This record gives sequence, C-alpha cells and structure tokens, in this order.
Amino acid sequence: MRNLMIVAALLIGVGTYMAQVADKMTVAAAARATTPEQQTAFAAIQDDAQAGGRSLSITRDGRGHFQTDGRIDGQRIGFMVDTGASVIALNETSAARIGVRPSQNDYNATVTTANGKIKAARTRLAMVDVGGLVVRDVDALVLPDEALSENLLGLSFLSKLKRFEYANGKMVLEQ
Repeated sequence: MRNLMIVAALLIGVGTYMAQVADKMTVAAAARATTPEQQTAFAAIQDDAQAGGRSLSITRDGRGHFQTDGRIDGQRIGFMVDTGASVIALNETSAARIGVRPSQNDYNATVTTANGKIKAARTRLAMVDVGGLVVRDVDALVLPDEALSENLLGLSFLSKLKRFEYANGKMVLEQ
C-alpha cells in the first residue's frame, strides 16, 4: 500500500509539472507572435482547431489531472487522461462492470510502472466513447485493483483521434 501511495504521489507530481510546462509553452507561442502576420497565423490555427470535427475540452481537476467519463460498450467508466500510457488501462472492478473478467492465466503481459513490474491481461474493447468521440476496436489492459486505482485513457484511444493537446489550461481532444 505504501508503494502504491508513493507511485500515486509521483504521478501527481509529474502530471502537475507537465501541465505547467505545457501551459508555459502555449503562452510562449502566443507571446512570440509579435508581427500582425504571426498573430493572424496563430489565431487561424486556433480557429481551425475549433472549427474541426467533434471535440471535447476537459478542464483540470483540483489535483491537476484531466478526469472524464466515457462509455465502454455502453457502460459508464471514469477515466484519467494519460498521454504517457500506451493503452487504455482498466482496473479489475471496472473491467468486470463491462463484462471483461480475465482468468489468472490471462495475466501474461508484463507492465512496467513507477511501482515496478506488474502482470496485466490484454483485451480489446469493441467501442470506447468519450464525450461523443467514438473509437472502435481499442487495445486495453486489465490490471489488479491494488495496482491501478483509476482507469487510464491512454494512447490506444488518443492516437486514433485527429488530435489531442493541452492548451489554455485544458486538454482538448478532437476527432
């Protein structure tokens, strides 16, 4: 339990730091746009992003994380957006709610976390819907509840979007 708390504290610290760095980068890019042409180009980039397909803007919670609700095969699941996670990671409790119940033999994937190596079970999700952004046939891992307190929305979902970025204090996902 102590190790889990240490990992959680480290993840919170890294997430907060990355959010601050991204915030500074956005402000710096806008500040560098000093000529009217650069300012117009910067505004056009922002307008194009807003005029694109479906998008979802997620604000940071009190801990500095980006939390959102989604649906996996119609069942509501809470996620923390994690651009550092290769795939969607579900704890066993959430996986069971959507009908995924790996056997002991299914835990054959080794996952390296800040807390060390953990065994996980691979699965594939037919449909993941986050705020109207729907992705089908998504790779995921199921981890023991004691190894994963929050479900992670990782790159197996995010990389199938048109874009995802941190801008103006928000995580923006666009399809």
